[in-house]
Order: sequence, then structure tokens, then C-alpha cells
Amino acid sequence: MTTAQHPAPALTWGLRGRGPADVPVEADGPPDPPEQGLLGGTGRGIRVCVVDSGVERDHPMVGPLDRSWRVFKDDGGVHVEETEDGDACGHGTACAGIIRRTAPECEISSVRVLGDRFSGSGDVLLEGIRWAVRQRFDVVNLSLSTTHDRFVDELRRLADEAYFQQTVIVASAHNTRVESFPWRFSSVISVGSHQEDDPDLHLYNPEPPVEFFAPGQKVQVAWLGGTSIRSSGNSYATPFIAGLCARILSSSPRLTPFQLKNALYLSAANVRVHGRR
Repeated sequence: MTTAQHPAPALTWGLRGRGPADVPVEADGPPDPPEQGLLGGTGRGIRVCVVDSGVERDHPMVGPLDRSWRVFKDDGGVHVEETEDGDACGHGTACAGIIRRTAPECEISSVRVLGDRFSGSGDVLLEGIRWAVRQRFDVVNLSLSTTHDRFVDELRRLADEAYFQQTVIVASAHNTRVESFPWRFSSVISVGSHQEDDPDLHLYNPEPPVEFFAPGQKVQVAWLGGTSIRSSGNSYATPFIAGLCARILSSSPRLTPFQLKNALYLSAANVRVHGRR
């Protein structure tokens, strides 16, 4: 058993005694929006973490799982340990399968924060997100949220930490008109679902805070025991966008989160860019 340690990130308050040559930045331009199909590469070299109910190992729709952790709470506090346990209820496996379909060569890891029947606590969720951020994953898929206001400040700090270190949190909006977090934060990529038939279609929402819509209605998803089911919800739209982020980053790995959002924005099917047919 290990208890997560969380060093405070360094801060830079100003640029004094140094000029542009002292702070060089190597950058990638965003990929050109395709005429058809998905953006970017295959996800190769991109580390994606599914913070959820766990992921069933070697599921035919998921494939290899890189590493797995679980977060648990006892009298001594909240802890994280590596585990061989699979999925408690199927939800995480479903999300991982969508990520694999979208970005087939990405590396998928799991942090289990939910138990049977989708049970969980805000403290465990918070620690799972913190762990994933401090492990510096490229993309964190979060197809769940909390409605408890007492977690908002710390969640916002973690979302900002991820944003500034170039870890992209892709967060599911609540399925009903409920205020929940962290999808409400501008530092994450927030996702809801659309009802279009095209499984590779994403849309930009001109009236955020939900920023993007992706396939999430009657989606064929991986489930427990190597099976699959059809299910609906923003939970399944979110990993599509997470997988798309992995694809984009695999072709342009130095994109910052705001550049990545811009690439998603410009490639959305409903965005019309002047001068482009």
C-alpha cells in the first residue's frame, strides 16, 4: 500500500533579467482539419488515464491495459495502490473501449474510484484525479462528476494544475440539468452527447459551458466479461473526445490545452471557417 505524495508545483511570478532567448519554446502547429474522418494520428505514444470504476484487462474491445491503480479510504485516510483488480461495474471498461476505438495505439491506464453499483465518495474521486494529474498523464478521461460544493475549490486547483502542466482533463457534463464539477471549469474540456448517427462526428456548442458534443446515444460499448451492450449518456461521448485528443497529440505532441481545444473547435462539423470550403 502506498500513500500518494503531492509536491507543490513551482511558480514563476515574473520574467526579470531574462529575455526571449532565455525562454525558448518549441511548438507544434495544430493539424489541418480533415475533409473526412478523424484528426491526427493513431494515439501512439500518448498516455491516457481513465478515472472511473476500473477497466477489465484484455477485453477484446479494450486490448492491453498499461497500469491500474485503485483509490480507497480507511481510518488512516485516502490512499492509492497499484492493483490487478478489474472493473467494479462496467462503466470504466465502456469508456476505455471507446478511447481504444478512437485512438487505437494510445496507452490506456486506469484509476479506480468507483465501486459496485457506481458507488463512491468525493474524497476518493478527488484523490483519483489528483493522482492522475500528478502522474502527468497526457489525457485524463473523467466520465463522472460531483455535485458537492465542498470539493469545488480543490477540484478547480487540480484542474488548473493539469492545464498548466499540459495534462488535458476531458470531463463529462451531467446527464441532467444539474450543477456538478469539474466539467463546469473552463480549464477542462467539457463534453455532452448528440444524437447524430455518424460515430465520428463531434460538434462545438456555441453556448458553453458544455463545449463539445460527441456520440453518446445508443452507443455499442465494451462491458464486463468480454461482452458489449448498447448504452446512452454523456459518459460515452466523453471518451470519444478524449480519444480524439490522443489522436491529435500523437501527431502534434507539443500542443498546449488551449491549442488542443482550438483544434477540436476548428474541426467540429458545425464550425464554418471563413476562406475554407
